[in-house]
This record gives sequence, structure tokens and C-alpha cells, in this order.
Amino acid sequence: MLEKTQLIASIQQINPSVPVQWLESFDHVELRSYLDRLELTRKPRGGRSAWIRPADTRAVVTRRPAA
Repeated sequence: MLEKTQLIASIQQINPSVPVQWLESFDHVELRSYLDRLELTRKPRGGRSAWIRPADTRAVVTRRPAA
């Protein structure tokens, strides 16, 4: 299991524009999920590619504009 600093380093290898300070605000589970998503984006897309939404996330998210 990767430590938080290792997860951040791995994320930055794929997405060097992301600030370390921002990544440090997330917990281990959230960082692992983000890294998994980033790694999926590096694979070829096609009929066999798939992303399975984690059960603990909502399928539809809406935002309200700031007042």
C-alpha cells in the first residue's frame, strides 16, 4: 500500500500541474481514487475500456451558482 507522499508523487508524475498543497488536503482514500482515475486515462479507449463508478458516489451531481 502506497503512503500518502508516494500517492502524491505518483499523481504528480501523471499530472505535474496539480499543486502539492492542494493534494495534501485530501485523505489517503481520495488520493488513491484520483490516482486510479488518472491511470485509467492513460490506457487506450475503446470497446473494452470501462470505468466503474464507486458505490459510495452519486451518479448525478448538481451545483448551485454562487449568489
